[in-house]
Amino acid sequence: MLAIALVGTAAAAQPLELKLGHVGSPGSIFDLTAQEFAKRLQQKLGGKVVVQVYGSSQLGDDTEMMQKVKLGTLDFTLPSTVMSSIVAAFGLFEMPYLVLNRDHMKRIEQAIVWPTLAPLAEKSGYKIVAVWENGFRQITNNAHPIKTPDDLKGIKLRVPKGKWRIRMFQAYGASPSAMGLSEVFVALQTGVMDGEENPLTQIYTSKFQEVQKFLSMTDHVYTPAYLVASVRKWNALPAEVRKGIEEAARETQPYVYETGAKQDKDLLAKLKAAGMKVNEADKQAFRAASKQVYDEFGSETPGGKEMIEKAISLGSAK
Repeated sequence: MLAIALVGTAAAAQPLELKLGHVGSPGSIFDLTAQEFAKRLQQKLGGKVVVQVYGSSQLGDDTEMMQKVKLGTLDFTLPSTVMSSIVAAFGLFEMPYLVLNRDHMKRIEQAIVWPTLAPLAEKSGYKIVAVWENGFRQITNNAHPIKTPDDLKGIKLRVPKGKWRIRMFQAYGASPSAMGLSEVFVALQTGVMDGEENPLTQIYTSKFQEVQKFLSMTDHVYTPAYLVASVRKWNALPAEVRKGIEEAARETQPYVYETGAKQDKDLLAKLKAAGMKVNEADKQAFRAASKQVYDEFGSETPGGKEMIEKAISLGSAK
C-alpha cells in the first residue's frame, strides 16, 4: 500500500508538459520569445507547468502545426501570415504599410484584434492567447536592388502561405510562390527562387545572407505573430493554468517589442557585414502600387473595409 501511495505522490508531482512549436531558427524573435514565455510561465506557476519549445520547423511548417494544434497533438504554435489563410479577416495584417510602428500595433491590438479577430479565430477552433511579433518585412534577391515595384518584374519571389501576400507581389509585378520557411534556403541556393521577403530576424537566423546578394529595405508589411492553442484543449486546462499561461504570454509582449526593435538595428549591421548590398526602397512608389490590394480585401472580406479604416484612423491617434 505504501509503494502505491508513493507512486501516486510522484505522479501528482509531475509537472504538466505543454509543447510549443514554431518555424523560427535559433536566435530568431520566435525562438527568443518562446523561450522567454516558457521561463516566465515556469516561474509564475512554480514549476507546475513546463513548456517544451520545438523551433526550426521541427514539428512541420506553419500550416502543419496549425493542423496539429487543432487535432490536439500540439499545445501551442506561433503563426504569423498563415492566420490569414485560416481566418480571412486576419488578412488585415497583409495590407501593405498599414501598421506604422509598434505603438500603432498596440492600439490595433486593443481596438481590433481582441474585440473582432480573436472571436473569429475561436469560431474556427483556435484560441489566441497573446499577440507577439514577426516584424517589418524586407525583400532580398540575387538580381538587383529593389527600389520601386518595377524592379520586381520577373523576380521569382518566395512568400509565406497567404493569398494576400501573393496578390500584393503580383500587383507589384513579381512572380510570387508560397512555400514553408524551412524550404526557402535551398530554393534560393539552387535558383528555384530569385528572392524572398521576411523580417530581418528571419533573414539573418535562416542564413539567407549566404545565398542572397541584395537586401532592399521596403518595410512593406508588419506581421504580428500569435500564440495559439486549440479552443477545445484550452478549455480542458485547469483554470489556474489558463490564467497563468495568459498572464505570462501577455507579460512577454514588452520583451517581444524591445527585442524586435533591437534586432532591427543589430541585424541590419550584421547583414551588411556579411556582404549584402543594402538599399532603401521608394516607399511612396510601393504605397501607390498597393491600392488594388486594399480595394480587393475591402470588397472580398466581410467587414474588411471597416477594419482597414479603423486601423488607419488609429495611426493618427496620439
